[in-house]
Amino acid sequence: MTQRVELATVMDRLAVDGLITEYAVAVDDGDWQAYRGLFAPEGRADYRSAGGIEGEASQVAGWLARSMEMFPMRQHLIVNRRVRFGLLEQDTGDTAQVQADYINPMRFTENDDGPMGPDLVSGGRYAFALVRTHDGWRLREVVVEEKWRRSPKRRVPRTPQP
Repeated sequence: MTQRVELATVMDRLAVDGLITEYAVAVDDGDWQAYRGLFAPEGRADYRSAGGIEGEASQVAGWLARSMEMFPMRQHLIVNRRVRFGLLEQDTGDTAQVQADYINPMRFTENDDGPMGPDLVSGGRYAFALVRTHDGWRLREVVVEEKWRRSPKRRVPRTPQP
């Protein structure tokens, strides 16, 4: 491999990593316009394993906007990113696959009595399919595989017995 090819690969890895980070930030911040902009025109997302929907990115963004209203605080972390380039048939280096684990703590909306429920935490794995476009790397597909979910019970203070 030449230094030029190695540098191009490093640049692509950084760009792909940046796109995955932008995805997490858009979801956590509820920036659904930015979320839509991360996808290629034919981009799709599949959240069915987490109780969601599958469909075109704009449709899924609308569903996320509605369903995330009950979680005003979100901070999901995407880790252990495994990047593979050029996995499609006849590929010229313009596609990538990323497998990454996630952990996603979310806080429920509060009312006068405090949070409407205990915090929800889930974890699993993403499968991202990316394509290089004139605007840079974009998501062709996002598939969420939720592996676990935890909703801890709130502790209720004991009332002293007479």
